[in-house]
Amino acid sequence: MIWDSPGLLWLLVTLPLLYGLNRYIRFLSRKWRKQYFSDALFDQLQSRRWSTATRVREGFFYAGLFFLVMALAGPKIGTEVREVQRERLDLIVALDLSLSMKAEDVRPNRLEKARFEINRMLDYLENDRIGLIVFTGNAMLHCPLTSDYSAFRMFLDIAEPDIMPSTTTDFSQMFGEAASAFSSSESNPERRNIGGDPARVLLILSDGEDHFDRYSQPLRKLLDMGVYIFTVGIGTEEGGNIPKRDPESGALDDFHRDRTGQVVTTRLEPEKLREMAEMSGGQYYQVSRTAHNIEGFIRQLDHFERSTFATEEITRYQDRYYVPALFSLLCFATVLLVPGYLSQSRGDKVANQHRDD
Repeated sequence: MIWDSPGLLWLLVTLPLLYGLNRYIRFLSRKWRKQYFSDALFDQLQSRRWSTATRVREGFFYAGLFFLVMALAGPKIGTEVREVQRERLDLIVALDLSLSMKAEDVRPNRLEKARFEINRMLDYLENDRIGLIVFTGNAMLHCPLTSDYSAFRMFLDIAEPDIMPSTTTDFSQMFGEAASAFSSSESNPERRNIGGDPARVLLILSDGEDHFDRYSQPLRKLLDMGVYIFTVGIGTEEGGNIPKRDPESGALDDFHRDRTGQVVTTRLEPEKLREMAEMSGGQYYQVSRTAHNIEGFIRQLDHFERSTFATEEITRYQDRYYVPALFSLLCFATVLLVPGYLSQSRGDKVANQHRDD
């Protein structure tokens, strides 16, 4: 036998303590009562009281408490074997690492907020494969599709703009890299035992700025592959400046400026991100000062068709909490149903016996 919550069994220690406290209170009550009534007079006043039933009710009350504690502790007796199918989908996260993602119109900045939301999403995944593409004017598969979420987090943590050769944004490069990543996963040996095709999902986190506007053709290729595209806009339409900070102290040195020396203001451009999502049957989400998370996308993941990649048998103990719970219920029902006083005729007979004595 094992227990769900064995720590609750310590509550059984309180039962004798509760019984002792009850007896002590009765002793004090009897001592106080003797100051006003004799025992004989009190017995006459309580002639209808059924002392045997009182003891029976008290015993069942404590027994009910005992079984209630046992039920709360969750006993498990016996085992059962179940066949469990493990299912998954393929999800690629495309993270914009352009210089504009360092803007601080979303705290602490757009990139850190995007990283936070991705990490939070990982907590909801189970068995699904996830990959990471980082892109600016170029794109690269930073982490191939994997079920090792710890490895994915490591690659996500080191994704910074300075690892990219460009600071601009080109969605066409990212879409091409995503198509290659999904295609290469088809030839992966892991897929040989998969039943059916898993859903393919591409999640894009970006501020929407695109300096080339040539993504239509590679986007169509992804749509032909059956990829669902969801987009997350990071930032505000009012925009913000891009700070230059000291790499050691983190102190603000200046803001990025254009060729004319004017401070650059970068703004969220949601139109293209919204269009990308709608073309594939996906959805657009926004993370700004008033919209703080991608909870909607996390809920959407439950609706995608997943493929079975493994079937295994697990042995688990069977819950038996209902057995002591039933005994507890019966004990408390007995307490309520057993009368504490005799009928009028029997009470009068007992009173006459006391009077004769």
